[in-house]
Amino acid sequence: MPTKPTLKVVSDAPAGDTAIDIRGLSLIFPTPDAPVVALSGVDLSVKRGEFVSFIGPSGCGKTTLMRVIADLERPSEGHIAVNGVSPGEARLARAYGYVFQSPALYAWRSVTRNVTLPLEIMGIARDERLTRAAKYLEMVGLAGFERKFPWQLSGGMQQRVSIARALSFEPALLLMDEPFGALDEITRDRLNEQLIGLWERTRKTVIFVTHSIAEAVFLSSRIVVMSPRPGRIMQVIESSLPARRTLDIRETPEFLAIAHRVRDALRTGHSYED
Repeated sequence: MPTKPTLKVVSDAPAGDTAIDIRGLSLIFPTPDAPVVALSGVDLSVKRGEFVSFIGPSGCGKTTLMRVIADLERPSEGHIAVNGVSPGEARLARAYGYVFQSPALYAWRSVTRNVTLPLEIMGIARDERLTRAAKYLEMVGLAGFERKFPWQLSGGMQQRVSIARALSFEPALLLMDEPFGALDEITRDRLNEQLIGLWERTRKTVIFVTHSIAEAVFLSSRIVVMSPRPGRIMQVIESSLPARRTLDIRETPEFLAIAHRVRDALRTGHSYED
């Protein structure tokens, strides 16, 4: 039976270009029979402007770690700071946008009104809301669809509305939890290209959860490989690929070499023993 852990979520992250600072982080879920250790001893530092993917087997804690960053889960032990403050302070400051696995759009609101919903809650003036909605819908390739409703859009288009909504209040950090996992391969490839172009233009810090090795390698500046539960970081793999990428890069020796390293790290994770 584990002892009661201590929690430290203070804002003493290193100054400068650090977006996320995690040290010795663990999360234990109490259950009626025995505690479930979801995350154990996680150490990670993410620089501003990086695109970092979390990859690992189902149940390894990828989404849980993202939810800790977003202050949707509280860690049991360790330190975490987001843009130099605690996750709770970052959430209250609206320092991040969250894109879920499903678009979570309101069927009775138009595309524009779905995008502007966070801005309405924040009390931003109508003209500014419409200006931002137009800007980010154009950025995700949906100019001309402002008056459509979610049920009139494809799954990929709905997810792009969700991304535009997350960008609308102009957060420094974008958290994306398998946003393309339910889409067909052709749509997923197209959205991967659009997302890498969006990141290149905005240079926001992006944390991206995926099960796809190809997706992680194509999108990321760094790839965080996690072990089966309890989730640990097995390896952090740097990408040597250029920032400007097209799908053709997936056929290059450089891409295949990085994918091979990720696959080997995942295999090692499956054989990990306490």
